[in-house]
Amino acid sequence: MSLPSIDPTTTAAWRKLTQHFTSAKDLKMQELFLEDSSRASRMAIEWKDFYVDYSKNRITDETVSLLLELASEVGLQEAISQQFSGARINETEDRAALHTALRDFDNMKPEVQATLEQMKLFSEAVISGTWKGHTGKTITDIVNIGVGGSHLGPDMVVEALQFYKNHLNLHFISNVDGDHVQETIKGLDRETTLCIVVSKSFTTQETLTNAHTVRTWFLKDTSEAAVAKHFVAVTANESEALKFGIASANIFPMWNWVGGRFSLWSAVGLSICCAIGFKRFEELLKGGHQMDLHFKEVEFKENIPVILALLSVWYTNFFNSETEAVIPYTQYLWKFIPYLQQAGMESNGKEVDRNGTSVSYQTGAIIWGSTGTNAQHAFFQLLHQGTKLIPTDFIVFSESLYGNKDHQNKLLANCFAQTEALLQGTYGTDVASPFKSFSGNKPTNTILIEKLTPQSLGSLIALYEHKLFVQGIIWNIFSFDQWGVELGKTLAKTILPLIESNDVDSFVKQAPHQLIKRAKEK
Repeated sequence: MSLPSIDPTTTAAWRKLTQHFTSAKDLKMQELFLEDSSRASRMAIEWKDFYVDYSKNRITDETVSLLLELASEVGLQEAISQQFSGARINETEDRAALHTALRDFDNMKPEVQATLEQMKLFSEAVISGTWKGHTGKTITDIVNIGVGGSHLGPDMVVEALQFYKNHLNLHFISNVDGDHVQETIKGLDRETTLCIVVSKSFTTQETLTNAHTVRTWFLKDTSEAAVAKHFVAVTANESEALKFGIASANIFPMWNWVGGRFSLWSAVGLSICCAIGFKRFEELLKGGHQMDLHFKEVEFKENIPVILALLSVWYTNFFNSETEAVIPYTQYLWKFIPYLQQAGMESNGKEVDRNGTSVSYQTGAIIWGSTGTNAQHAFFQLLHQGTKLIPTDFIVFSESLYGNKDHQNKLLANCFAQTEALLQGTYGTDVASPFKSFSGNKPTNTILIEKLTPQSLGSLIALYEHKLFVQGIIWNIFSFDQWGVELGKTLAKTILPLIESNDVDSFVKQAPHQLIKRAKEK
């Protein structure tokens, strides 16, 4: 079963949107709010402990109606059904994209159930101290060794949920930069450190280089037999993990129907389990599943991921906006931005459509941002008075975790004030100096959530997963492959032996520039 493969620019809705844009591009949101007192309440979606306000966008009811028509014409409903049914919608790799099955407790695959039980028993043993290192000491530190999806998701969630963290210290090694590795391990105790090596193939250059470096460090004063007590693996390549010295009982599976950047819900999230305990990891999964049900079952006009995706298409393809900013008003989510960058840009950074034809329209917005209020004192100047149109998502929680109302009130005030300032600017007021003039009319969405919990975080992550899926369906591209990361990897493997050799003249001739020669000379 193949996904619908419809060039969006050939649809009737796209033609209508193009015509509609000629008048909509000059809309002043300030005037829209004056003309319609119900706009703020009408253009909002309330779901569980989420409240999503999308009223501060350059849209009218007609815009929304036409965008929904576009979603219908490109076969979005059929595509959603195919994804959840396990169809091989990742066609270029001949795989399903069924990460939602990892968090579906009502219809859970037996292999997922078994793996969750394995994760539960392992994490509980480590947390309780039942698991001992080779000298009989309990584990105090866990090092996750992975890259890309095997790193960004777990690292982000552990950081985001550190309020719920237990006594274990979590560390993450991802970059093949040796300094990064040494800085991470230099203060660790070999006898109380446990390493989780995460690699689907167990051949990824960065991950295996780092894993072997840490393994060599660990073996400084002990024997090979001790590796089994201090290294576990999450992989689909059991034989290579066994060669590394990892015991078969401590190898957790990965499946080809789960893409790396959607894998934190799987055994890739083992470090999350160890950091916050299995019960809270389960809550994270259940939060993701609740958003899955919302996405799958709710009509599009009240569907949070669908609406946010359609707005993104509106700005990317009609306003020619190239970037989207995400501003979480909580320091806990500062790693959420790089996580979303991989999720969105690796998924939708494609120039060929599902028919194998070069696209004639923009795909894949550039995602960037930082946390409020820090961002206000950094790049918000460009948001307010710059010449670029940058749609921005504001994410904020009603309650703080430590209960400091003074801080939280000021945080909320800043968040709401910024969206209002971006909307209103100084429109309609007399400003003495042009340098103090703000045009306003800058689009924002506000995602207000009651409290940062494992469950609400799970829902938030799943929301953005489904948003990028909808974008990919509308753009008629395959969101679940990532061939673009392969070329550089292949070239690195051919250049590495040239760098390792001393035949400078030889490898300079083969390399595309003089950089290798200069690096060797230094």
